[in-house]
Amino acid sequence: MFRVKTMNKISPVGLAVLDTGHFQVSDDVEQPNGILVRSASLHDMDFPDSLRAIARAGAGTNNIPIDRCSEAGVVVFNTPGANANAVKELVLAAMLVSSRDLMGGSAWVREQAQTEGVDVAAAVEKGKSAFVGPELYRKTLGVMGLGAIGALVANIALSLGMEVYGYDPFLSVDAALRLDRHVHVVKNVDELYKNADYITIHMPYNKDTKDTIDAEAISKMKGGVRVINLARGELVNDDGMIAALESGRVSCYVTDFPNNKITLAKHVVPIPHLGASSPESEENCAVMAAQELQDYLENGNIRNSVNLPNVSLDRSGIARICIIHRNVPSMLANLTGILSKEGVNIENMTNKAKKDYAYTLVDINSKLPDRVADELRAVENVLRVRVLQH
Repeated sequence: MFRVKTMNKISPVGLAVLDTGHFQVSDDVEQPNGILVRSASLHDMDFPDSLRAIARAGAGTNNIPIDRCSEAGVVVFNTPGANANAVKELVLAAMLVSSRDLMGGSAWVREQAQTEGVDVAAAVEKGKSAFVGPELYRKTLGVMGLGAIGALVANIALSLGMEVYGYDPFLSVDAALRLDRHVHVVKNVDELYKNADYITIHMPYNKDTKDTIDAEAISKMKGGVRVINLARGELVNDDGMIAALESGRVSCYVTDFPNNKITLAKHVVPIPHLGASSPESEENCAVMAAQELQDYLENGNIRNSVNLPNVSLDRSGIARICIIHRNVPSMLANLTGILSKEGVNIENMTNKAKKDYAYTLVDINSKLPDRVADELRAVENVLRVRVLQH
């Protein structure tokens, strides 16, 4: 029986993936083998030795101490693409709001209705010109980050009659195949800045992407550009953005990550972190996170991990050995040497690395004695060994 702790309210549709005959799931379970989390911060949480994996029902993992998890041999999963449609639709709304000033116009109409003696219909006809804005048709959209969300945004913008420039320095083959051939994929982000009337950001946040949009980047953009940030607040430098809004260099900034500084700046449309907040998205994320956790705990397979390589192998043999280790020379020789010395026959095996860490799956045609598992654990640079018996 695997024990799974829920750190937030997780969709029942997702929890239903975890068979109650094999999984004990609750928010007060002790010594968990897995954690399902949405937005709760785990940075100050003490992880028990029993913990094997954390699955985040969402794309961002900045609420999880990734480095600490890696060193403890804890796999961290996310759910890329599960919320992509919800975010895509909100990008469309954000582009319209940034162009047509729907928020400002609606607030102004309400003010007229609350003013004594004002004929709202007449006031609207007289004052509506203050809220006029451009259409999206035949304008240019720049999409920064062409993953699951960015690709959907780029493709649907083409359907709106927009010209689309896309930039992603880490564009994968799979991501490229998802893009419509009419998207202009550029290698230099400055080309996107130069051409885009609207810019939408869909990049992960890390130390290398912090303040991607700053004063220098904005200086390379077209005057009057509209910027949309539904990815992470820290991708945009608030001071640089506020200065650009005040000067008119940026016409409007739509952010899903309001704070005390940016919220009250002029021409800012703050949204209360609604990017993935749809019932469909929450269900999709929960189901994907639960499936990832289930497959890892039961079979040792890794899909969509942010700290370890994706490794999946059909079960064969009698036992499976799952080894998380540092990506250093001679590891496979050391591990297979121990198994060979102990007379353990390998039926199937795979190994992959991701930066500093690697993962090895070994299927054997016999049960693994505890003393051999302990020998594997004692190898230098091995972080965790699990043995799964059929």
